[in-house]
Amino acid sequence: MVFWARLVDTGCGHCETHSIRTQMSEAQGQIVTVGVTGASGAILAQKALALLEADARVSRVHLIVTETGQRLFAEELGIAAGDLKQFPTRILGRPTAKIEILSNKDVGASVASGSYAVDCMIVIPCSMGTLAAIANGISDDLVARAADVMLKESRKLVLCIRDTPFNRVHLENMLRAQQAGAVIMPAIPAFYHQPKTIDDLVTQYVCRVLGQAGLPQDKLVRWQGKSVSREAKA
Repeated sequence: MVFWARLVDTGCGHCETHSIRTQMSEAQGQIVTVGVTGASGAILAQKALALLEADARVSRVHLIVTETGQRLFAEELGIAAGDLKQFPTRILGRPTAKIEILSNKDVGASVASGSYAVDCMIVIPCSMGTLAAIANGISDDLVARAADVMLKESRKLVLCIRDTPFNRVHLENMLRAQQAGAVIMPAIPAFYHQPKTIDDLVTQYVCRVLGQAGLPQDKLVRWQGKSVSREAKA
């Protein structure tokens, strides 16, 4: 009886804590974690950070960039890590008030604990190595640990995987992560909105990602059906 009483007490306490966290989150704005790994697609991360910075619903962004992710920014966008604290400013090209960068080696950071309320996490781009770590619970760095926390706390986790072709291991890891609660969102561009520039492609994809994370964007071009499309052309 004592055992069951403790379970009941614990359950009620958890509900109360969850309610308090939800109220605090709504009052303070959304808290988002963004992980960047070494898969190609630094421009996707840059766009996601820019949209999150401009989103009034978001109060804080915790940015975690792996060592290979830092190399990615340098090779694809010419943005060197340098002083890590100033990295978000260099990525956006302007000062940022919301984005706080965390060391990927700091497994004791705030986002490594389920007691810290994070509304959603996006790994963009997500390498196959990071996917494997998340899918198999190998929390050996902060990106993988923060993602593991999102899954165990039943919070939104979006993995923007970037590789091709996929081998069986990749596919099985995607399935394991999805079954654990993650959203698997390959970096696949859309063309129904008739993009004219690379930025059009990037913005449409990132808007879809943020929508999956619970932050729908006005810049998203929504498909209205063939009849509407034909009337517009006419």
